[in-house]
Amino acid sequence: MQNPRPPLAAASLAATLLLAGCASEPDEPTATATAPTSAAPKAGEHLLVADFGADTVTFIDPSRRQNAELASVNVGTAPYGIALGADGTAWVSTAEGVAVVDTATRERVDRIAYRTKTGPVGTGEYRGGGMGIALSPDGRQLYVGVNVPGQKGVLEVIDAATREIVRTVPAGMRPFDVDVAPDGSRVYVTNHDSYDVTIVDTSDWTTRSVVVDPYDTGRSLGDWLKPHYAVVRAGDGALLLPFEGEKLLVIDPESGRVTTETMTADTHQHGIAAGPDGTLFVVGTGGTSDSGNGPSLTIRTPGGDERVIDLKGPHEDVAVSADGATAYVSGGFTRDGYWDGLSIVDVASGKVTRLAAGERPLGIVVLDPPDRS
Repeated sequence: MQNPRPPLAAASLAATLLLAGCASEPDEPTATATAPTSAAPKAGEHLLVADFGADTVTFIDPSRRQNAELASVNVGTAPYGIALGADGTAWVSTAEGVAVVDTATRERVDRIAYRTKTGPVGTGEYRGGGMGIALSPDGRQLYVGVNVPGQKGVLEVIDAATREIVRTVPAGMRPFDVDVAPDGSRVYVTNHDSYDVTIVDTSDWTTRSVVVDPYDTGRSLGDWLKPHYAVVRAGDGALLLPFEGEKLLVIDPESGRVTTETMTADTHQHGIAAGPDGTLFVVGTGGTSDSGNGPSLTIRTPGGDERVIDLKGPHEDVAVSADGATAYVSGGFTRDGYWDGLSIVDVASGKVTRLAAGERPLGIVVLDPPDRS
């Protein structure tokens, strides 16, 4: 099926967006903390966000009406993603290395430099360094996708106990996301600019590539219709990859076969998360042409039924509370149009609360409630 939207036309626009692959959006109005609705999160549930516009991660109490920021910790330039361990350790991919943060004491305890040379430390959408990041199910190994500007990236494997890089594995261009099979047997690297998913077999570290170009763009660097983030389905280990609020690609981990299911939001999609019952939460950043819809959050049941919740302004990623009742959507966005805050979505009612917090927050995780004993 070809993309129903008009093709990107002007050569000057194509040149401007070369390598971008993400639609630009109108500037977001300055965010202000709003009074929580009756659906506001319960006191005690805290968040941690990666401040892509700064060099920090910020701890947030979303139940606060104002001053929701609890503390910020320096982790390194342009932090992108966060992987949270069962022991409360947060692993943060930055342009300089993987920062290790003790979420109980709110301190950075280490930073692991990449083995791969990524050029000068930079900021912004195309900066080199860590992007997607994930832990193995047993917490023993950390996987981080490392971007090398203008070249293919790599997957670096870190021993969580020694905090040492134990191997590097070839990946594609701009590894936006990293996901791990429930049994730890495979790692999936979603490569934005090469339109593919690198599947890594952790038994022998062999790799294979699955092309994900559902709009037949020819894998053009100047196109917007690229893969971004994915999630692993718990039941069968299939990788689920949304495109444009129109298609959900389902990648079979054994055969690499790609099938497509219909989505309904008609919006450029980025972040995705799965709730405890398998419900999907997919972030829409806005249309890529006049025919596309605005920013939204799609809530999709395991059976494929969808609700689309309108959001104000582009967002990037999403995390879900342990009970599946609340979705937290980060306002950072990798392109222009980002804002310094979160949208908090009550799943049952669809009510949205906007909260000013963080500096261009991108990666986001839900922390266990603090110990008040």
